[in-house]
Amino acid sequence: MDNAEAKAVLLRESEKYRARSYSDLQSLLGRQDTYEVNVPSGVVYQLEIQAFWDDKPNDVLRVRAAIDDKGIRAYMPMIEDFLIAPDGTFVDEWQRAAI
Repeated sequence: MDNAEAKAVLLRESEKYRARSYSDLQSLLGRQDTYEVNVPSGVVYQLEIQAFWDDKPNDVLRVRAAIDDKGIRAYMPMIEDFLIAPDGTFVDEWQRAAI
């Protein structure tokens, strides 16, 4: 798996979920979105997006995106996640800005 390519795909796909509302993201609780993305290099990446409570129900929601190339990396996917509060603000965004 090309880590730079996979990271770019992961960030792009994760941004789609960051654009959704808190209440919309709650629909991911107890299930996950799983889909494939084809890239110009010919690689087919698999993404899994899920949400779970970060600490306690009806509070901060953690949304996690994982990507792999359906090979050995399926056992150790690359991960990106974000935290969103009930009011729609993102939590710990200072870490994102530092990366």
